Amino acid sequence: MNSFDPVTFNPEHFLWNFDDGVATVTLNIPDKKNPLTFESYAELRDCFRALKDDKLVKVIIVTGAGGNFCSGGNVHDIIGPLTEMDADGLLEFTQMTGDLVKAMRHCPQPIIAAVDGVCAGAGAIMAMVSDLRLGTPECKTAFLFTRVGLAGCDMGACAILPRIIGQGRASDLLYTGRTMTASEGEQWGFYNRLISAEELMTDANTLARQLATGPTFAHGMTKKMLHAEWDMSIDQAIDVEAKAQAICMETNDFKRAYKAFVAKEKPVFKGD
Repeated sequence: MNSFDPVTFNPEHFLWNFDDGVATVTLNIPDKKNPLTFESYAELRDCFRALKDDKLVKVIIVTGAGGNFCSGGNVHDIIGPLTEMDADGLLEFTQMTGDLVKAMRHCPQPIIAAVDGVCAGAGAIMAMVSDLRLGTPECKTAFLFTRVGLAGCDMGACAILPRIIGQGRASDLLYTGRTMTASEGEQWGFYNRLISAEELMTDANTLARQLATGPTFAHGMTKKMLHAEWDMSIDQAIDVEAKAQAICMETNDFKRAYKAFVAKEKPVFKGD
Protein backbone atom coordinates (compact mmCIF):
# COMPACT_ATOMS: atom_id res chain seq x y z
CA MET A 1 0.00 0.00 0.00
CA ASN A 2 2.29 2.71 -1.35
CA SER A 3 -0.08 5.66 -0.96
CA PHE A 4 -2.97 5.77 1.48
CA ASP A 5 -5.87 8.20 1.38
CA PRO A 6 -8.57 7.41 3.96
CA VAL A 7 -11.13 9.35 1.93
CA THR A 8 -10.73 7.28 -1.24
CA PHE A 9 -9.50 4.00 0.29
CA ASN A 10 -11.58 1.12 -1.05
CA PRO A 11 -10.41 -2.25 0.31
CA GLU A 12 -11.36 -5.53 -1.33
CA HIS A 13 -11.78 -7.72 1.73
CA PHE A 14 -13.55 -5.59 4.34
CA LEU A 15 -15.71 -2.47 4.47
CA TRP A 16 -14.21 0.93 5.18
CA ASN A 17 -15.93 4.12 6.23
CA PHE A 18 -14.20 7.39 7.05
CA ASP A 19 -16.01 10.37 8.51
CA ASP A 20 -14.63 13.37 10.34
CA GLY A 21 -11.51 11.71 11.71
CA VAL A 22 -13.11 8.35 12.56
CA ALA A 23 -12.44 5.29 10.40
CA THR A 24 -14.63 2.19 10.72
CA VAL A 25 -13.35 -1.21 9.60
CA THR A 26 -16.18 -3.73 9.19
CA LEU A 27 -15.47 -7.41 8.59
CA ASN A 28 -18.10 -8.35 6.05
CA ILE A 29 -18.83 -12.01 5.41
CA PRO A 30 -21.93 -12.10 7.61
CA ASP A 31 -23.30 -15.45 6.37
CA LYS A 32 -20.15 -17.12 7.78
CA LYS A 33 -19.84 -14.89 10.85
CA ASN A 34 -17.07 -12.79 9.28
CA PRO A 35 -14.10 -15.18 9.11
CA LEU A 36 -10.65 -14.01 8.07
CA THR A 37 -8.96 -15.24 4.90
CA PHE A 38 -5.35 -15.11 3.72
CA GLU A 39 -6.28 -12.04 1.69
CA SER A 40 -8.14 -10.19 4.45
CA TYR A 41 -5.31 -10.83 6.93
CA ALA A 42 -2.84 -9.26 4.51
CA GLU A 43 -5.07 -6.33 3.58
CA LEU A 44 -5.85 -5.55 7.24
CA ARG A 45 -2.14 -5.69 8.05
CA ASP A 46 -1.33 -3.29 5.21
CA CYS A 47 -4.17 -0.96 6.21
CA PHE A 48 -3.02 -0.63 9.84
CA ARG A 49 0.59 -0.21 8.71
CA ALA A 50 -0.49 2.67 6.46
CA LEU A 51 -2.41 4.26 9.32
CA LYS A 52 0.83 4.63 11.26
CA ASP A 53 1.72 7.66 9.16
CA ASP A 54 -1.77 9.00 8.45
CA LYS A 55 -2.76 12.34 9.99
CA LEU A 56 -6.43 12.42 8.97
CA VAL A 57 -7.57 9.30 10.82
CA LYS A 58 -7.78 10.05 14.54
CA VAL A 59 -9.59 6.94 15.85
CA ILE A 60 -10.46 3.52 14.40
CA ILE A 61 -13.49 1.35 15.12
CA VAL A 62 -13.27 -2.36 14.26
CA THR A 63 -16.52 -4.30 14.07
CA GLY A 64 -18.33 -7.04 12.16
CA ALA A 65 -21.43 -7.16 9.99
CA GLY A 66 -24.61 -9.12 10.64
CA GLY A 67 -24.55 -9.40 14.43
CA ASN A 68 -21.16 -11.11 14.79
CA PHE A 69 -17.64 -9.76 15.18
CA CYS A 70 -15.37 -12.43 13.70
CA SER A 71 -15.32 -16.24 13.78
CA GLY A 72 -11.54 -16.47 13.26
CA GLY A 73 -9.67 -18.04 10.39
CA ASN A 74 -11.89 -19.48 7.66
CA VAL A 75 -11.93 -23.27 8.10
CA HIS A 76 -11.94 -24.14 4.40
CA ASP A 77 -9.96 -21.20 3.02
CA ILE A 78 -7.23 -21.16 5.70
CA ILE A 79 -7.15 -24.18 8.00
CA GLY A 80 -7.54 -26.71 5.18
CA PRO A 81 -4.65 -25.29 3.12
CA LEU A 82 -2.46 -24.98 6.24
CA THR A 83 -2.59 -28.75 6.72
CA GLU A 84 -0.92 -29.13 3.31
CA MET A 85 1.84 -26.52 3.74
CA ASP A 86 5.51 -27.15 4.45
CA ALA A 87 7.31 -25.66 7.45
CA ASP A 88 8.39 -22.53 5.59
CA GLY A 89 4.87 -21.82 4.40
CA LEU A 90 3.42 -22.31 7.87
CA LEU A 91 5.93 -19.93 9.42
CA GLU A 92 5.26 -17.34 6.71
CA PHE A 93 1.55 -17.50 7.59
CA THR A 94 1.98 -17.26 11.36
CA GLN A 95 4.38 -14.35 10.95
CA MET A 96 1.86 -12.57 8.72
CA THR A 97 -0.89 -12.93 11.33
CA GLY A 98 1.52 -11.67 13.97
CA ASP A 99 2.33 -8.72 11.74
CA LEU A 100 -1.36 -7.73 11.81
CA VAL A 101 -1.15 -7.53 15.61
CA LYS A 102 2.06 -5.51 15.43
CA ALA A 103 0.48 -3.12 12.93
CA MET A 104 -2.54 -2.59 15.18
CA ARG A 105 -0.36 -1.99 18.23
CA HIS A 106 2.04 0.37 16.46
CA CYS A 107 -0.44 2.65 14.70
CA PRO A 108 -0.86 5.70 16.96
CA GLN A 109 -4.63 5.91 16.69
CA PRO A 110 -6.74 4.40 19.49
CA ILE A 111 -8.61 1.34 18.21
CA ILE A 112 -12.09 0.59 19.55
CA ALA A 113 -13.42 -2.95 19.06
CA ALA A 114 -17.24 -3.00 18.89
CA VAL A 115 -18.06 -6.65 19.52
CA ASP A 116 -21.35 -8.47 19.13
CA GLY A 117 -22.06 -12.17 18.77
CA VAL A 118 -19.19 -14.52 17.92
CA CYS A 119 -15.68 -13.25 18.68
CA ALA A 120 -13.42 -16.27 18.27
CA GLY A 121 -9.88 -17.27 17.37
CA ALA A 122 -8.16 -14.53 15.42
CA GLY A 123 -11.28 -12.41 15.95
CA ALA A 124 -10.75 -12.61 19.70
CA ILE A 125 -7.14 -11.61 19.09
CA MET A 126 -8.18 -8.54 17.10
CA ALA A 127 -10.48 -7.51 19.95
CA MET A 128 -7.73 -8.23 22.49
CA VAL A 129 -5.14 -6.01 20.78
CA SER A 130 -7.58 -3.13 20.37
CA ASP A 131 -7.17 -0.33 22.89
CA LEU A 132 -10.78 -0.31 24.06
CA ARG A 133 -13.42 -3.03 23.80
CA LEU A 134 -17.17 -2.53 23.84
CA GLY A 135 -19.28 -5.68 23.94
CA THR A 136 -22.92 -6.70 24.02
CA PRO A 137 -24.60 -9.07 26.50
CA GLU A 138 -24.77 -11.57 23.64
CA CYS A 139 -21.08 -11.56 22.69
CA LYS A 140 -19.16 -14.82 23.08
CA THR A 141 -15.39 -14.62 23.13
CA ALA A 142 -13.18 -17.69 22.69
CA PHE A 143 -9.45 -18.19 22.16
CA LEU A 144 -10.20 -21.59 20.72
CA PHE A 145 -6.81 -22.58 19.31
CA THR A 146 -6.47 -25.73 21.43
CA ARG A 147 -9.80 -26.93 20.06
CA VAL A 148 -8.15 -27.28 16.64
CA GLY A 149 -5.00 -28.90 18.00
CA LEU A 150 -2.91 -25.72 18.30
CA ALA A 151 -1.29 -23.91 21.22
CA GLY A 152 -2.88 -20.98 23.00
CA CYS A 153 0.22 -18.90 22.19
CA ASP A 154 -1.12 -17.34 19.01
CA MET A 155 -0.59 -13.78 17.76
CA GLY A 156 0.68 -12.56 21.13
CA ALA A 157 -2.12 -14.01 23.27
CA CYS A 158 0.17 -15.37 26.00
CA ALA A 159 1.79 -11.95 26.39
CA ILE A 160 -1.22 -9.66 26.08
CA LEU A 161 -4.24 -11.50 27.50
CA PRO A 162 -2.75 -12.02 31.01
CA ARG A 163 -2.06 -8.29 31.20
CA ILE A 164 -5.74 -7.57 30.58
CA ILE A 165 -7.51 -10.22 32.67
CA GLY A 166 -4.75 -11.80 34.80
CA GLN A 167 -2.56 -14.89 34.45
CA GLY A 168 -4.98 -17.40 35.95
CA ARG A 169 -7.99 -16.32 33.91
CA ALA A 170 -5.92 -16.14 30.73
CA SER A 171 -4.56 -19.63 31.41
CA ASP A 172 -8.10 -20.93 31.80
CA LEU A 173 -9.18 -19.52 28.43
CA LEU A 174 -6.00 -20.39 26.53
CA TYR A 175 -5.73 -23.99 27.79
CA THR A 176 -9.39 -24.92 27.46
CA GLY A 177 -10.49 -22.82 24.50
CA ARG A 178 -13.79 -22.32 26.30
CA THR A 179 -16.07 -19.36 25.70
CA MET A 180 -15.72 -16.33 27.94
CA THR A 181 -19.23 -15.05 28.56
CA ALA A 182 -20.03 -11.38 28.17
CA SER A 183 -20.51 -10.95 31.92
CA GLU A 184 -17.14 -12.61 32.62
CA GLY A 185 -15.53 -10.40 30.00
CA GLU A 186 -16.87 -7.28 31.66
CA GLN A 187 -16.10 -8.39 35.23
CA TRP A 188 -12.55 -9.39 34.28
CA GLY A 189 -11.83 -6.15 32.44
CA PHE A 190 -11.64 -7.56 28.93
CA TYR A 191 -14.66 -5.49 27.95
CA ASN A 192 -14.69 -1.89 29.12
CA ARG A 193 -18.47 -2.09 29.21
CA LEU A 194 -21.43 -3.98 27.79
CA ILE A 195 -24.04 -2.23 25.66
CA SER A 196 -27.19 -3.47 23.96
CA ALA A 197 -26.68 -4.61 20.39
CA GLU A 198 -28.97 -1.82 19.21
CA GLU A 199 -26.79 0.84 20.86
CA LEU A 200 -23.36 -0.73 20.24
CA MET A 201 -22.31 1.27 17.19
CA THR A 202 -23.90 4.46 18.48
CA ASP A 203 -21.87 4.21 21.68
CA ALA A 204 -18.73 3.20 19.79
CA ASN A 205 -19.06 6.23 17.54
CA THR A 206 -19.73 8.52 20.51
CA LEU A 207 -16.56 7.29 22.20
CA ALA A 208 -14.61 7.58 18.95
CA ARG A 209 -15.79 11.19 18.44
CA GLN A 210 -14.80 12.02 22.00
CA LEU A 211 -11.28 10.69 21.41
CA ALA A 212 -11.03 12.23 17.93
CA THR A 213 -11.71 15.71 19.31
CA GLY A 214 -9.15 15.25 22.07
CA PRO A 215 -5.38 15.81 21.92
CA THR A 216 -4.64 13.15 19.32
CA PHE A 217 -0.86 13.58 19.41
CA ALA A 218 -1.02 12.95 23.15
CA HIS A 219 -3.33 9.95 22.62
CA GLY A 220 -0.71 8.48 20.31
CA MET A 221 1.92 9.00 22.98
CA THR A 222 -0.29 7.29 25.58
CA LYS A 223 -0.74 4.29 23.28
CA LYS A 224 2.98 4.12 22.59
CA MET A 225 3.83 4.19 26.29
CA LEU A 226 1.17 1.64 27.25
CA HIS A 227 2.77 -0.72 24.73
CA ALA A 228 6.43 0.03 25.42
CA GLU A 229 6.30 -0.04 29.21
CA TRP A 230 5.43 -3.73 29.36
CA ASP A 231 9.16 -4.41 29.07
CA MET A 232 10.36 -1.76 31.53
CA SER A 233 11.04 -1.53 35.22
CA ILE A 234 9.05 1.06 37.16
CA ASP A 235 12.08 3.37 37.30
CA GLN A 236 12.63 3.06 33.55
CA ALA A 237 8.95 3.74 32.93
CA ILE A 238 9.03 6.88 35.07
CA ASP A 239 12.05 8.18 33.14
CA VAL A 240 10.52 7.40 29.74
CA GLU A 241 7.20 8.96 30.71
CA ALA A 242 9.01 12.11 31.84
CA LYS A 243 10.51 12.44 28.36
CA ALA A 244 7.20 11.62 26.65
CA GLN A 245 5.26 14.14 28.68
CA ALA A 246 7.90 16.82 28.07
CA ILE A 247 7.43 16.25 24.33
CA CYS A 248 3.66 16.64 24.71
CA MET A 249 4.25 19.90 26.59
CA GLU A 250 5.86 21.30 23.44
CA THR A 251 2.67 20.82 21.41
CA ASN A 252 0.25 23.53 20.42
CA ASP A 253 -2.57 21.46 21.92
CA PHE A 254 -1.00 21.87 25.36
CA LYS A 255 -0.89 25.64 24.88
CA ARG A 256 -4.46 25.67 23.58
CA ALA A 257 -5.66 23.80 26.65
CA TYR A 258 -4.03 26.34 28.95
CA LYS A 259 -5.46 29.33 27.07
CA ALA A 260 -8.92 27.74 27.07
CA PHE A 261 -8.68 27.08 30.81
CA VAL A 262 -7.75 30.71 31.47
CA ALA A 263 -10.62 31.89 29.28
CA LYS A 264 -12.99 29.37 30.93
CA GLU A 265 -13.65 27.77 27.54
CA LYS A 266 -13.50 24.23 26.22
CA PRO A 267 -10.23 23.60 24.36
CA VAL A 268 -10.35 22.81 20.66
CA PHE A 269 -7.54 20.35 19.96
CA LYS A 270 -5.94 20.03 16.53
CA GLY A 271 -3.41 17.24 17.05
CA ASP A 272 -0.27 19.35 16.63
